[in-house]
Amino acid sequence: MERYDVIIVGAGSAGCVLAARLSENPRRKVLLVEAGPHFHGVDRFPRELKYGGILSSMAPDHPNNWAFSATLRPGVEQIVPRGKVVGGSSALNGTLFTRALPEDFNGWAAEGNDQWSFDKVLPFLRKLETDLDFHDDFHGSGGPIPVRRARREEWSPVASAFVQACLEAGFPEDPDMNGPKSIGAGALTVNNINGVRMNTAVTYLQPALSRPNLTVRSGVLVQRIVFNANRACGIEGSIDGRQMTAHGGEIVLSAGAVKSPHLLMLSGVGPADELRGFGIPVIHDSPQVGRNFSDHASISLRLQVKKDVKVDPLRNSWAQTALHYTAPGSDVYSDMMLLPSSIPLNRAVLYGVPMLNRARMLFDLLRSMSLPKVVDQVLHGNDHTISLIMMQARARGEMKLTSADPADKPSLNFHYLENDIDLARARDGMRLAARLLETRPYREIGARRFSPTDQELSSDAALDDFLRTHVGTSIHMSGTCRMGPKAEDAVVDQFCRVYGVEGVRVVDTSIMPQVVRRCPANTAVMLGERAAEFFD
Repeated sequence: MERYDVIIVGAGSAGCVLAARLSENPRRKVLLVEAGPHFHGVDRFPRELKYGGILSSMAPDHPNNWAFSATLRPGVEQIVPRGKVVGGSSALNGTLFTRALPEDFNGWAAEGNDQWSFDKVLPFLRKLETDLDFHDDFHGSGGPIPVRRARREEWSPVASAFVQACLEAGFPEDPDMNGPKSIGAGALTVNNINGVRMNTAVTYLQPALSRPNLTVRSGVLVQRIVFNANRACGIEGSIDGRQMTAHGGEIVLSAGAVKSPHLLMLSGVGPADELRGFGIPVIHDSPQVGRNFSDHASISLRLQVKKDVKVDPLRNSWAQTALHYTAPGSDVYSDMMLLPSSIPLNRAVLYGVPMLNRARMLFDLLRSMSLPKVVDQVLHGNDHTISLIMMQARARGEMKLTSADPADKPSLNFHYLENDIDLARARDGMRLAARLLETRPYREIGARRFSPTDQELSSDAALDDFLRTHVGTSIHMSGTCRMGPKAEDAVVDQFCRVYGVEGVRVVDTSIMPQVVRRCPANTAVMLGERAAEFFD
């Protein structure tokens, strides 16, 4: 059996980056394993994975989607998509590529993770990108991932009306959402170039595939890490139902904020009582595995515009502009976001899907929404929203085992809107979105709000009911293997090494102490770049 120096489990936003960087050393043998398929080259990806304006891979039974079941709060269930393909969720996501704020990273450092201060991570934020709009010491010019912002002439009428409405409401203009003090309204930073998702399989892994010291194996469902006492020595998994093993000097989990803690638990590293309850031998009692789960709660205001106002998501992108702002009374800078989007189910979502599959795909997409959102779609058939996104909610959730069978998905509970602070900020944000629709730019395109209704906005109690039943998730899961200086309240140290065992690291968004105040796709790539420096 061949032995590798490093085995990386999960070829996603961080895993592909880590494999590419670690294999730059020709003396280091690297194995990258992924549960989903490997499409060699951008033109071999299915259309819905290739193009950022097509979102049909979010459907629950899409073959490249893990489709985890989640409870957002009591009575609100949702299917949560995650990438099951080489490229991971970077091949499924909406291609928003905004940087986390310096305050996010300095907050990590203040908790005892000084290797992750903004000054320490800035070189890697620059290293990962080629910014096509800004050329200075703050932005990258030679990295694998090209990033850009839609020019004003490219904005859809709805995206343009939103920014103008924000400016009329007194918010500042934000020319660069990847800037160090980003706040206000402007164009989103994206890694969508000519409509194509610049995922990490294309940008990082593909150029490295010719290296003889890098092996990529797809279609591998990893079942557990193999330990000799408390020292990791390999992995066990299956390919098409056949068992496989691989031996390695170091095992790195880059399987995402759900699968990485899931695999640790299946391997005997996690809350001891929970593991014993499913008959899993305990290698190390690590109570924080699967806990401290944070994400960006999202609630949408739904609207209609005049029929002659056209939006083509494949040309204009599903989301082009946004507003970042600080909630009234908040001591957390830029902790809220309003995101206008246009996602016609009959075009952007289903474009490129064979006709016979469209009815099933539409059913699956509606099944992945909460019931109130399905009712909104059925009654109004509308595709325009302003989503209120809580970029730093107080809510903390957990991921738990449902069985010892690796094929059984874990349970996710988000605990959204279970505290008064989050609920108050959500009320204020939804009313702000409603006020924006009353400005001249929105009146000119005939904007009309139909959800929430005037009655639902009229009182705190009525609005709270609306928020609780319509809350969704931005699918920015983080923190389930959080890093920190003390083993009793963390899973990994700041060098990504799992406490209590030897030879295991975690490198993905699960290690973030809490979700950053921007879309974490950019940060996930940076995690791979930064962590590569920690290996001997």
